[in-house]
Amino acid sequence: MTRKDQAFSETIFAPATAPGRAGVSIIRISGPGTKTALLEMAGTLPSPRQVVLRILKDHQNAPIDQALCLYFEGPDSFTGEDVGEFHIHGSPAVLSACLNRLSAFAGFRIAEPGEFARRAFENGKLDLSAIEGLADLIDAETEIQRQQALRQLQGGLTRESDRWREDLIKAMALFDAELDFSDEADVDALVFAQAREILSQLAREMREALSKAAWGERVRDGFVVLLAGPPNSGKSTLLNALASRDVAIVSDRPGTTRDLIEIRLDLKGLPVLLIDSAGIRESVDEIENEGIRRTLEQLARADLVLWLQSSCEERFGPTQEIIGSGCRVIEVITQIDRGEGVSTGDLAISAKTGFGMDRLIDLISNHVMSNFERGSSSALLTRARHRAAVVEALEFIDRAIAAGHGTGVELIAEEIRLAARAIGKITGNVSVDDVLDRLFSSFCIGK
Repeated sequence: MTRKDQAFSETIFAPATAPGRAGVSIIRISGPGTKTALLEMAGTLPSPRQVVLRILKDHQNAPIDQALCLYFEGPDSFTGEDVGEFHIHGSPAVLSACLNRLSAFAGFRIAEPGEFARRAFENGKLDLSAIEGLADLIDAETEIQRQQALRQLQGGLTRESDRWREDLIKAMALFDAELDFSDEADVDALVFAQAREILSQLAREMREALSKAAWGERVRDGFVVLLAGPPNSGKSTLLNALASRDVAIVSDRPGTTRDLIEIRLDLKGLPVLLIDSAGIRESVDEIENEGIRRTLEQLARADLVLWLQSSCEERFGPTQEIIGSGCRVIEVITQIDRGEGVSTGDLAISAKTGFGMDRLIDLISNHVMSNFERGSSSALLTRARHRAAVVEALEFIDRAIAAGHGTGVELIAEEIRLAARAIGKITGNVSVDDVLDRLFSSFCIGK
């Protein structure tokens, strides 16, 4: 028996809802013992996909709770196996009693993180890119993240990558036919022209997808906005105001922010990672200088820099490191509630009174949207892994296109085969065990 067969011979169960008190908690079961659990605990096997109300019983036939029970017969279920669900009252005591009862059945065990999703993948219910979309949907914090994750879960990337792979196989078939039916080792000029047309169109489509990959990855991870400026310029106060809570310590003492503080925000549906940083100045303090070094290091990661300067202090512009970073910089005059006059800048605000804050949020969101084409909201590639697979495939395609029609058939066909293999990594058509282990371990226990 293989490791996979052994794992699938076991019945797994786990809570599918968050721990703690709640109106309802859900326990999910998957595997060959699902029917046994329903019959023993609920006294009946519900018709597939029909909800029934039953009293759940323990091993001594004493009632545990009144629950809704469902049964999904494999392979027409999420995992492809027999699946059952108990919708119980969200009491920790009720949940514990149900889990204890399930653990007493022979061949039953608590599920590992992501094991339900992994069984769905192994049974062909979801491919790897759809699983990633599911993970992103669970983690989605903003509307744009939800839309992107749902597109991927519903097969947007799968359909496109499968089509790319089919076209590669079509091009490879031309060379295979030439190899089978030609007495010559060289590629016929007509065959090469047909294959080259297919490959050239594919290369254009893949490069278009790569041009939008930055958008897709940023939607997943958040657009990085760095708060920079001299000490006491109001960076921590602004961070707290945008977060609507006290995230950073605010003090009139210069140099109190030594490390980076990151918070995630939903600004008009856009996922933004806001980073508070150490004030930039000349310092002899070793720890403060390390904080300044880390601030400048974040420039390579930032999509936007807000350069803050207090209206109470003598104004100087962004440092040379900031200017030379290539990031868009918005100069913001802060603490205008404390100063007499306001120096020129892109915007004047008071995080304390709220003056100018709406305008600041507009500037950030407008910059993010203008930095990427609105059409890129349909980005296919949402992870570095997807981008790497397409880049790898393009290298092989470009080599096949660059080959002359006098090049050996086997060599060109091999380049195309390797390109198809690279694209197959997106959906898991080739071995990606390291990716699978890392991905499924990121899920919660009941997923």
